[in-house]
Amino acid sequence: MAQSNVTNELTQPLNAQDHVRGGADAPVTLVEYGDFECPFCGETYQVVRALERRFGDRFRHVFRHYPLPDVHPYAQRAAEASESAAAQGRFWEMHDYLFEHQPSLSVPDLLRYAADLDLDIERVSEELAERTHRERVLADLATGEQSGVEGTPTFFLNGRRVEQGWNRKSLTVMIEAMV
Repeated sequence: MAQSNVTNELTQPLNAQDHVRGGADAPVTLVEYGDFECPFCGETYQVVRALERRFGDRFRHVFRHYPLPDVHPYAQRAAEASESAAAQGRFWEMHDYLFEHQPSLSVPDLLRYAADLDLDIERVSEELAERTHRERVLADLATGEQSGVEGTPTFFLNGRRVEQGWNRKSLTVMIEAMV
């Protein structure tokens, strides 16, 4: 019988490389392994935003990349574009923009989004062409694999995998029990 890589625990603690929205002392941390092209991640994007608004400084959202290029051919480059934005201090703006424009994630689209966000377009273009942020994205992917992530989105709430219930109501109930 084959062993599963699935674990119920987040094996990679938060670190300086993580993209974090919310206070460091928030009692609830939701770590998301996501793919910018994944339609389910697109659906849960709105759920997570609603949770951020509802719980405010009691909630912290961490986004880690988990592109699935076999089924989402634009996911890796979209992740790299978000890292290029991060290098300019604008990860979350690009993160939100990518999910809000999810159907169009080709390189020309990514460059247009960077321009819309007033990023240094030449820098983004060069970094995408040179694959500057490829290893950073793959590092997140590796931490996801270590934690048993097999698909997207995968959530860990205060270090424990959320087995089901990505909807707003079920996540809200879980979070309310923690705050």
